[in-house]
Amino acid sequence: MQGQCTCGTIRYRLNARPLFTHACHCTWCQRETGGPHAWNAMIEAGFVELLAGQPQEVVTPSNSGKGQIICRCPNCHVGLWSHYAGAGRGVAFVRVGTLDDPSAFPPDIHIFTSTKQPWYVLPKDAPAVPEYYDRAAYWPAESLARWAAFKAGSAPKG
Repeated sequence: MQGQCTCGTIRYRLNARPLFTHACHCTWCQRETGGPHAWNAMIEAGFVELLAGQPQEVVTPSNSGKGQIICRCPNCHVGLWSHYAGAGRGVAFVRVGTLDDPSAFPPDIHIFTSTKQPWYVLPKDAPAVPEYYDRAAYWPAESLARWAAFKAGSAPKG
C-alpha cells in the first residue's frame, strides 16, 4: 500500500499490514486534524519505506504531556505519520487519509468516544470505547505477535 502528501513531494509505502487502526475522538486529535477524529494506522516504523522526499519532523504537545513527533511534508505541510512517546520512533501512526486507498483500512476501533462530537454517529458494528482499550481484548493474534516481537527488539527498525 502506498501513500503521499497532497503535493506529492513525499511518497511512501507500507511493507506490511498495519497492526491496528484507530479513529481517535479525543479533543486533542480533533484540534490537530480540524475534524471529528484522527484516523491512524499503527505499524512498525521499519515497515514504512520512503519512496520520495524527506519528511520534516515537527514536535507538538500531546495530552500525555510527553509530546509527539509529526512527520510532515516540508512543502504542503500535510502530516503523514506520527511517533508518540509511549511507543517511540519504533512505531508509526500513519494518517490513513494519506494512503492511495484509505478505504482498505477502516477503523478497527473508535477510541476516546467520551469526547466525540455529539452529532458523529458511530457505525453500529464498530468496536468503540470511552477512553483507551486493552490491546489483548481487541487486537488480532497476528498483531499481538508482531507487537511482542517489537517489544522484544526483533521487529524491523525505522
